[in-house]
Amino acid sequence: MHVPLTVADFLERGVTGFANSLAIVDEPEQPAISVGSLTYAQLADRVRAWQAGFDAFGIAVGERVAVVSQNSARLLELLYAVPASGRICVPINFRLSPAEIGYIVDHCGASVLLVDPELDSALSGIVVPHRFVLGEETETGLMRFDTEPIAWANPSEEATATINYTSGTTSRPKGVQITHRNLWINATTLALHTRAWERDVYLHTLPMFHCNGWGMPFGMAGLGATQVVLRKVDGAEILRRVEAHGVTLMCGAPAVWNAVVDAAQTWDGEIPGRDRVRLICAGAPPPSRLIARLGDELGWEMYQIYGLTETSPLLTFNRSLPVDDVLSADERAGRLSRAGLPALGARIRISDSGEVLARSNVVMQGYWNDPQATESALRDGWFHTGDGGTLDSEGHLTITDRKKDVIVTGGENVSSIEVEDCIFGHQSVAQVAVIGVPDSRWGETVKALVVLAEGASVTEAEIIAHCKERLAGYKAPTSVEFRESIPVTATGKIQKFLLREPYWQGFARAVN
Repeated sequence: MHVPLTVADFLERGVTGFANSLAIVDEPEQPAISVGSLTYAQLADRVRAWQAGFDAFGIAVGERVAVVSQNSARLLELLYAVPASGRICVPINFRLSPAEIGYIVDHCGASVLLVDPELDSALSGIVVPHRFVLGEETETGLMRFDTEPIAWANPSEEATATINYTSGTTSRPKGVQITHRNLWINATTLALHTRAWERDVYLHTLPMFHCNGWGMPFGMAGLGATQVVLRKVDGAEILRRVEAHGVTLMCGAPAVWNAVVDAAQTWDGEIPGRDRVRLICAGAPPPSRLIARLGDELGWEMYQIYGLTETSPLLTFNRSLPVDDVLSADERAGRLSRAGLPALGARIRISDSGEVLARSNVVMQGYWNDPQATESALRDGWFHTGDGGTLDSEGHLTITDRKKDVIVTGGENVSSIEVEDCIFGHQSVAQVAVIGVPDSRWGETVKALVVLAEGASVTEAEIIAHCKERLAGYKAPTSVEFRESIPVTATGKIQKFLLREPYWQGFARAVN
């Protein structure tokens, strides 16, 4: 018997086994009316209301529904509702500029655009057949609570479930096609490796748009676990939510856990969640000192994973093992700083050039409307990550450098080429190179090296402001260094490895 693996399986099990259990606690402080607390039965009712609404507006199977929102119960509902009805969900990074969001909406050919009230004005110029503001407008103008939705007639696990746009080595983002099979296997294996279970309480510290919340929304629903929505990352607020809701599980980049450790220094009373909280770290290799502090000062257990948007994202998983118990805290932290062993079903190898290659059922179907990029990434039976790494004698992967010109700052990908293109648009700039340099808070931060045009004058603050007017704020350089020249090869290619080298001296690897 062959039954297609689709995302509908997760919520279906949640409502079957846990109808009256608490499913979602929405963010109370948000511009839309909060959904409040929902049981799994109530969540399923709302998901069907979304689907019936799309039916009413004639949104067919395979059409794209784009969502631009900070973390909210409604975004979570759409991650269930849209793919489970055969449509394609396109969750978009709310931090992007209106022009960047407009490009994505146009590129994916979205029939519907749903926006957070906070972004309504800024995104008013984006034209789509159907546009709604999340909240009262969707509750009354889109959702159909009194109508049973039309079932997806021919569900296929190979159908595209979501398109997630990621910054790559070009100035335009690429749309990663993730199938139902990709999502299903990623969610299940991540739940297995993290020991997720029915009594977990998951706090959404990770943006839900990012790799569909790494698959946690699906795994948690399948287990009937409670999910608590956090709209804005703040170290002290995370501690408060852990205390108030009995949180046991969270995901995020090292910058998130740095903020929590810092907030814990002024926390009044016992740190909540000691010997209870498990956190999953990814987006950049966490410093071993941060890992040690999370265990020593907070009593929280940290796991590390490695993956990409193109891999749904789970490729490797690392946690302390029983044999590590005899080691010192610093030694255990050092072992945890590795990306880890291949996840169940994943195969990892290192190419002759040092690039990490992967094979797995979680690897994307391809890039939306970009066969050339798809062929380049998926060749010879392997996905080419663009990251450099090594495999040690225990089979653990360590990421050593980033072969593609992408900077990961606070868990967000920044295309250095895109930032260079923006800076080069300034009339005072003759040449520019953008690199990632180590940063204790964000892992890496964006630095611009600029050669001025003859006779021109511009300040660091003006270059940064120029970028912030045209790009998402996190993509703008945090520092600008003016130089007489920038080294290039005989063919005119900028030698970025030479530019990065002085800033990474003393580091064992060229990513932080």
